[in-house]
Amino acid sequence: MLKLYIGNKNYSSWSMRPWVLMTQAGIPFEEVRVRFDSFAPDSQFKQTLAGISPTAKVPVLVDGDLVVWDTLAIVEYLAERFPEQHLWPRETDKRAHARSVCAEMHSGFSALRGACPMNIEAHLPQVGALALRDKAGLRADLQRLFAMWQGLLAEHGGPLLFGRFSVADAFYAPVVMRLRTYGLPVPDEVAVYMAQVCALPGVKAWVDGALAEKDFRDFEEPYRLGR
Repeated sequence: MLKLYIGNKNYSSWSMRPWVLMTQAGIPFEEVRVRFDSFAPDSQFKQTLAGISPTAKVPVLVDGDLVVWDTLAIVEYLAERFPEQHLWPRETDKRAHARSVCAEMHSGFSALRGACPMNIEAHLPQVGALALRDKAGLRADLQRLFAMWQGLLAEHGGPLLFGRFSVADAFYAPVVMRLRTYGLPVPDEVAVYMAQVCALPGVKAWVDGALAEKDFRDFEEPYRLGR
């Protein structure tokens, strides 16, 4: 069976993407959670992963002797390994478009990531309001994000980015979590899309797991009351 190494579900946006993809698509796998303690070289987290992945980061997919350690590489491998699941859109042009928006998420939106780290359990609208007021980069990222989503939903008729569930929705599911946690204002079409993502069984299962953890890490919780 495939084995997927992930970090804490409350915080690990990178881990969420392949986990949601595999769960939603019904691809069986064994989950191995490597608890965040710190990201220092001598941390238990790094020591555990050092023997598995050359980057000592999550997520990591293991299939027998094969180790795949980059999120984009993981989803591409899964798409080839399980072609019947049609994880990417079937049409060549739509597939190229979906890969483009996933690559943009993979390497972009740095202001959104920095200002609004994923924290599913928290409710931080005040932090979101201050970040939106003070950070031009965040405002620019949100403008780009909303334009992308609205364009895709209009082009493909919804309810998801390419009509039916695909890698693209799994890649942007952590962004939906960020928008919720920080109470960022969104256009009506985006709110409808967010509700669709949150209703996906794979996303609901991840969120339920995140809420059940209660494993709060000081270095991930700069805004928690009393910190």
